Amino acid sequence: MSVIELKYGDRTLTCTLPEAQVLRPKAQAPPLSAEDLVRQSLTAPLGCPRLADIVHPGERVVIVTSDITRYTGSEIYLPILVGHLNDCGIADEDMEILIALGIHRPQTDSEHRKILGSLYGRIRVSDHNCDNPADLVTLGRTAGGIPVTVNRKVTEADRVIVTGTAGFHYFAGFGGGRKGLVPGVASRETCMATHFAVFNPPEVGGKHPQAVTGVLEGNPVHAALVEAARMIAPDFVLNTVLSPRKEILGVTCGELEQAHLAACRQVEELYAVPLTEPFDLAVVSCGGHPKDINFIQAHKALDYGVGALKPGGTLVLLAACGDGFGNSTFFNWFRYQDLQEFEEQLRQHYEINGQTAYATLLKARKFRLILISELGSEETCQMGMEKAADLDEALRMAYKGLNENPRTVVIPDGGSVLPVFT
Repeated sequence: MSVIELKYGDRTLTCTLPEAQVLRPKAQAPPLSAEDLVRQSLTAPLGCPRLADIVHPGERVVIVTSDITRYTGSEIYLPILVGHLNDCGIADEDMEILIALGIHRPQTDSEHRKILGSLYGRIRVSDHNCDNPADLVTLGRTAGGIPVTVNRKVTEADRVIVTGTAGFHYFAGFGGGRKGLVPGVASRETCMATHFAVFNPPEVGGKHPQAVTGVLEGNPVHAALVEAARMIAPDFVLNTVLSPRKEILGVTCGELEQAHLAACRQVEELYAVPLTEPFDLAVVSCGGHPKDINFIQAHKALDYGVGALKPGGTLVLLAACGDGFGNSTFFNWFRYQDLQEFEEQLRQHYEINGQTAYATLLKARKFRLILISELGSEETCQMGMEKAADLDEALRMAYKGLNENPRTVVIPDGGSVLPVFT
């Protein structure tokens, strides 16, 4: 029997299963302290000069960083980055931290404090608003016709530094890098247009085969994001790579694509876990808060986890979803229960949240999904899943539809680990 600890929101649950295989990322201790990793990377940027050769005293610097739904280690690296900029002659009053909300909700004062750490109250901080025309500036269109409209502050600053963390993304390949700008500080229209590239042309239909987790080469969403982000012309990127315990394992700094690609390689090395055979049953935890803060965030673990299953296999997902769905428009999309009609509606009225809803229902039609969360039974059912009150009930439900000795896998950090068949 295997006894495995699984995170659920801020709690830790215990799972006891016979002969279960546990998928974990490659074990790696931080090679240096988090602070030293940040400082070391700042002195050896990839593909561009050091910040001391980029910024000049008196220039206005905007530092873009992620919101509370994506832990990045910002409370560690932002104070070091600001101190480094101080050493380069940039005064506190000439810096501002812009929270890359994309289309997410504004942050509370408490969340700003968590993101900024010791900088809270010292450096100006503001939230991006994707829907306020007064805050936005249009830079033009990409070669594919996508309008690029972004936060005015990044266009008016003398220097733009983008920070965040790299990790898998279910249709952009990887998060981090260019995503800090688009969708991070882009208008709602730009966010939707870049993400719409997930679909094949209408005459083909369906999702583009390269718009999947862990793929950048040939991924049309990644290409659209990079082209749009390049129109902002960021001066410097800082990306972290985190352990499941949220330790900083790596930091890459430098030019937009080179620094991001280096971080993506480390993510792949750590979190892509090879498999030789698919499983009948997968028990998946998102990894706890904030990876299961809402269903939109928790969907990542669902998307990665079904990759370990046989067709028609069963997945039990632990996702607290204390903030509900994560966006007020998300659940409305489940009024479309026919997948073809759903896709047609998305093509006519595209929303990123609709894309996530569509991806959820698509998986629910291919696999049996059992959800443990704070969401209601009717809502869970409408999303194509079965609700369980707790882990014990979920496992009883799962076993009723499986063979006597199902091949079982447990993924304690499903929001990060990607099963890959070799």
